[in-house]
Amino acid sequence: MILYYHPLSSYCWKVLIAFYENGTPFTPRMMEEAGVAQEWLALWPIGKFPLLRDSTRDTIVAEASIIIEYLMNHEPGTFRPIPLNPDAALQVRMMDRLFDNYVMTPMQAIVADRLRPADSRDPHGVDQARALIAKAYALLEMRIGTHGWAVGENFTLADCAAAPALFYADKMVPIGTDHPRLSAYLARLVARPSFARVLVEKEPWWPMFPFADG
Repeated sequence: MILYYHPLSSYCWKVLIAFYENGTPFTPRMMEEAGVAQEWLALWPIGKFPLLRDSTRDTIVAEASIIIEYLMNHEPGTFRPIPLNPDAALQVRMMDRLFDNYVMTPMQAIVADRLRPADSRDPHGVDQARALIAKAYALLEMRIGTHGWAVGENFTLADCAAAPALFYADKMVPIGTDHPRLSAYLARLVARPSFARVLVEKEPWWPMFPFADG
């Protein structure tokens, strides 16, 4: 298992959490290392990460949720990211999409805008992204329980998506006291050993994040 990733990428964090939950060994290939970007682009010209290369099966797997499901199918361990029960599995996949599409995606739009030259920024687009995150917070506040995880008592794919999405989004659209359940849920995620490890590992690169002080 060879994982191509960037240490600040939210979608890479999502996959790293799953690897750490499952205890699956892998070879990390960070974009900062010499020659890795060229190697990664040769395998996946789309130019998105994370990317998994399973050399034992001569397989390339892209997209974070798909990589996690591939891990479940081919490297089964203690972590079950998608429940066996079909209805529960649908709930997990739905929450995974909610975190990716309505928290992670608008969060990334805000970050991307901050990285642009000042005369190329899009204040209206940023306002729309912030509004979408606020709507997602309100919905999640109703859906997240006072204990446990995104869908019931088991840590799943949905929580792998939630951890980076909420951690980053909270830096630019603070969850605050208006969403006590969601705030407590984020605290549980941060304390989870798999995510805590990711947060420690990102520290050398954290000053690169434009909202690091926010």
